[in-house]
Amino acid sequence: MTPILSIRDVSKRYASGQEALKNVSLDIMPGEIFALLGPNGAGKTTLINIICGIVTLSSGTVTVAGADMVRNYRTARSRIGLVPQELLTDAFETVASTVRFSRGLFGKKQDRAFLEKTLRQLTLLDKRNTIMRELSGGMKRRVMIAKALAHEPEILFLDEPSAGVDVELRRDMWQQIRTLRESGVTVILTTHYIEEAEMMADRVGVINNGELILVEEKNALMKKLGRKQLTIKLAQPLDAVPDGLEEWNVRLADHGGQLVYEFDAKAERTGIPTLLAKMRDLDIGFTDLDTEQSSLEDIFVSLVTHKAVEP
Repeated sequence: MTPILSIRDVSKRYASGQEALKNVSLDIMPGEIFALLGPNGAGKTTLINIICGIVTLSSGTVTVAGADMVRNYRTARSRIGLVPQELLTDAFETVASTVRFSRGLFGKKQDRAFLEKTLRQLTLLDKRNTIMRELSGGMKRRVMIAKALAHEPEILFLDEPSAGVDVELRRDMWQQIRTLRESGVTVILTTHYIEEAEMMADRVGVINNGELILVEEKNALMKKLGRKQLTIKLAQPLDAVPDGLEEWNVRLADHGGQLVYEFDAKAERTGIPTLLAKMRDLDIGFTDLDTEQSSLEDIFVSLVTHKAVEP
């Protein structure tokens, strides 16, 4: 399958000497949801702004559905919809006119049916005659998505789409984004909410200090790098880890009421059967067992921390 977006050796150096991006290469496939994770200042927004033609790259190429962003800017840009972090709208315009104007900026003929379909898809149809200043922050963000979709782009960029949105509305927005993907739109999002990437993305990229340090299918990433944690609820609390359990590097939790053992989820031998057998030999009783997979947040923190301490 041909990538809908191809980024090759993209770097951005400012006059001050700061290198915001360092030889970033990435292919995005049609119809996928791709999440770009990274701490503040990692280069997420810079990369999106370069792809969207807002910031000029220092070197490298960006190709959008076959059109080069530098040599064929208008064609490439018309295939992209961008929802920035900032809520930039005319406070005294209606929802419908705001979205309609955005469509006209890209030279598209007005299409009432498409406008209504887009507003309905984002649960905005009943707000179409509402003045923008009267909307909540979450509803304004939906209008920003509608604006970005107004010219029927093939790729939708969402820069921190859930910023300032409460949990309930955030989950509703996730469903809206999945619906957009089902309609054929490729979605690329940056986020600080690890849960957002874990719930939605097909693939995850981690960027740190301007370098793309990992790109992986979400499930494969968690399988390859994730660890599991076994929590053993003890029949009687312990004051200290008993001698004889050093091999498993267990620790006490819940005021001595639990033993916690971390193990490699991909290892052939987890060590659990021998641990439980050793506990039986030591006459340590337990009442319950529970295993928990490392979250994407655990993996993300591990990756960024490891990269930061490399020489």
